[in-house]
Amino acid sequence: MVQPLRPLLPTAPRPAKDTPKSRRTRNRILDHAARLIREIGYLAANNAVIAEAAGLTRGAMLYHFPTRESLVAGLVEHLSAQSDALFVDAARARAPGADVAEHAIDAYWHLLHSPPVIALRELHTAARTDPMVRERLAEANAAFDRAEPESVMALFQPGLTPRSQAARDMARFLLEGLANADLTYNSEVRAKRLIEMLKRVVHVLNRKGDVSDIWPD
Repeated sequence: MVQPLRPLLPTAPRPAKDTPKSRRTRNRILDHAARLIREIGYLAANNAVIAEAAGLTRGAMLYHFPTRESLVAGLVEHLSAQSDALFVDAARARAPGADVAEHAIDAYWHLLHSPPVIALRELHTAARTDPMVRERLAEANAAFDRAEPESVMALFQPGLTPRSQAARDMARFLLEGLANADLTYNSEVRAKRLIEMLKRVVHVLNRKGDVSDIWPD
């Protein structure tokens, strides 16, 4: 008796082999993806555009990243590792005797304009309307918000009191907003003025020194 043919079940994409060559190709894809996201934005930097920039065929691209979600997941991990390394270096680069909070503010402002953080900021913009990107970023966002001890973010003011948390949050979110702001004139002067005021506010919240007025005379 002839047995009826059974429908083929869908198979999961085969993961790329973890070889030195495969890792180099994967990192090349992610580096080009990050660059394109910075230059043309998340939506325009689709998988086909990234594959062309990386000098790969569509099949080779699909071998390493079968779906858009797998690419975004890999990209978040790749960019987070790069930015984490920059943050650790910045935290350790404080000169002896330099003010901790002021160093953290200056360092974070600089890091917000570094290539991996710019690419992450572009992903955050996309996440506002893309649930998949938002989900892929969620774990990295939570880890960053906790600010590990080695991170420059923890330098704003060690401690878990509401006051110290408010000082750190104010510094972080004002700098992030300022990095995204469209200052149409005297942008460098206005940004510098706001950052100097921010340092004074953080000193007041941290009860450090004799600063009592946020506007420097």
